[in-house]
Amino acid sequence: MEVLIIVTILLYMLSTAGYFAYLFFQEDYLHRTGYLFVLAGFICHTLSIVYNGITSGGFPVRSLHETLSIAGWAVAGFFLVFQSRFKLKVLGIYAAPLIALIMFAVAQVPNTPSQEQSIFKNFWLISHVVTVFIGNAAFALACGIGILYLLQERAIKTKNPGFFFRRLPSLDMLDGTGYTCIIVGFTLLTFGLISGFIYAKTIWGRFWGWDPKEVWSGITWLFYAALLHERLNVGWRGRRAAIMAIIGFAILLFTFLGVNFLLTGHHKPFTTF
Repeated sequence: MEVLIIVTILLYMLSTAGYFAYLFFQEDYLHRTGYLFVLAGFICHTLSIVYNGITSGGFPVRSLHETLSIAGWAVAGFFLVFQSRFKLKVLGIYAAPLIALIMFAVAQVPNTPSQEQSIFKNFWLISHVVTVFIGNAAFALACGIGILYLLQERAIKTKNPGFFFRRLPSLDMLDGTGYTCIIVGFTLLTFGLISGFIYAKTIWGRFWGWDPKEVWSGITWLFYAALLHERLNVGWRGRRAAIMAIIGFAILLFTFLGVNFLLTGHHKPFTTF
């Protein structure tokens, strides 16, 4: 239903405007406005996904159009939950534009679904996609928090408090919330990979086939595993952890999109499976 997509994009864009107004004027009502627009956009977005699922008779990840839509939905949903828990108000200046950008891309990509329909009803495939996408959303927010951390750290180190210094939270808060996102993302990615292995076994008769998507998913998992290991055992915090969160998200983006454009394999083009 294209009307719902258009309304969703409009609401996310209004949220972006509200959060940027909050960044400049620091009025709580502007933050609440931005949050409510994300919530309204998320509701419309959910209705659009449900409608597509009903009309297609399966989980709507049959094309790049639908896959990107699920990605934007996951980021919006995770942001809403994260924001209600941690009250990191300024994060909206990163999350809202990101969600709006993803949905703008959705509107530009034609919806040409795969002809195979039965696989989109597989329980393990649905579990794989949902957990991976929500995990990716957590990593996306960790990247944004890492960027905010570097901005705040620079303002402190230069001893020249500027625009961001008074508008960003403490380094400890940014470091702690970013770490939380990494833990959640890694946990969900792990469950997503496990369900993906089971799905591969049921469809192709083996758990692992060295497909480029599988290889890069494994690389992504190993990267975040190493990041968590070094934080727990070596004490990677602050600037180093923020930079690694940004690099990790770049690897994730290549796994999600770059592999499909540059490499070939048995996974369906422009989807996660």
